[in-house]
Amino acid sequence: MRTTIGAATAALLASTPALAAYNLVKEYSGQDFFSGWDFYGNYDNLTSGDVNWVDQTNATQSKLAYVNDAGHAIIKVDNTTFVPYNYKRDSVRITSQDYFPVGTVLVFDATHLPYGCSVWPSFWTKGENWPIGGEIDIIEAVNLMTYNQMALHTQDGCTQPSSVTQSGTTGNTNCSTDAGCTVAEKQSNSFGESFASAGGGVWAAQFDSSGIFIWFWTRDSVPSSVSSASDSIDTSSWGTPSAAYPSSSCNISEFFTPQQLVIDITLCGNWAGEASVYSSTGCGTGDASVNASSCYLDNVINAGTKYDDAYFEISYIKAFSTSSPLVASASGGSTIYVSATASASGSASSSGSSGSSGSGTNAAVPKTQLDALAYVAFAGTTALAAFSWVFL
Repeated sequence: MRTTIGAATAALLASTPALAAYNLVKEYSGQDFFSGWDFYGNYDNLTSGDVNWVDQTNATQSKLAYVNDAGHAIIKVDNTTFVPYNYKRDSVRITSQDYFPVGTVLVFDATHLPYGCSVWPSFWTKGENWPIGGEIDIIEAVNLMTYNQMALHTQDGCTQPSSVTQSGTTGNTNCSTDAGCTVAEKQSNSFGESFASAGGGVWAAQFDSSGIFIWFWTRDSVPSSVSSASDSIDTSSWGTPSAAYPSSSCNISEFFTPQQLVIDITLCGNWAGEASVYSSTGCGTGDASVNASSCYLDNVINAGTKYDDAYFEISYIKAFSTSSPLVASASGGSTIYVSATASASGSASSSGSSGSSGSGTNAAVPKTQLDALAYVAFAGTTALAAFSWVFL
């Protein structure tokens, strides 16, 4: 007997997170938190931020990246050094050495997020050959915003449906535009001082063939299925996500390759420092006197006390997946993803190649050159001035 379902039911099913067995494959926590990350070690040549992202040695010596007595990872902006005019302030950007494939749930637990005028923090993921491999912004906000903003960035063809089951508010549905397909968190305490006052909170991002779904819980509402998850995690009881990007309008395997994690803090730059954004997010005088230099002159130079709140305090990051973490390797002009465990033991085996279009020669170019090429390609565009989509 053939059973027919209505269009509304079909749409609901298409926007529902998939259920799968997600097992713990990676945990960043405690004294070993910084194992398995690469420090950028260069000035912000990606978003024109007024920072030097220091290398691991300087980050450790300057106590910009360390584990505190509570066993939490601290990642922060320098708040003790006098910075003269026309110089940048030190900060940190780290990128995971592992890539996580489709079929992964990421859990991020923090008690404090960076905030303050000029401050632009992010926790996000990206494919190896950006922007071909896609980008998922899980945590991102600027200045004194009172809410977190989530987004996807992809090539043309990925959108968020006009009707979707989520608690957040959609700002844009086309993921290939400069802003990406953005969703603003509606729950309180998702950013800034209120996040810290509430004792922090937890995000979970499901990166799956059924779509990409992001949940947020303030500290007193974290489900036990999340807080007690150790060997595996079950998403079935989490309810409506804050942001939902179902595969019905975005083929995940087409627009996303395995994702690596990024945590960074920049200052000012092409979003936080843009004059209209700076003044509309609680900074500057709020009138016509705010200009392109206001963010830098008001905050970055001179004493660093304005950055006392510009730090992450992270309890842990856990990755649960249906398969092992991967590392990216160039092979014949394409990116091949191999088992991180096998690669570390010297017996790497192929786990599939990226779905990148074109010649695929980017995989053979050193990453520093890729960053520079992308910056040159996009830095002259008007669109870059307001958004963060040029992260690599």
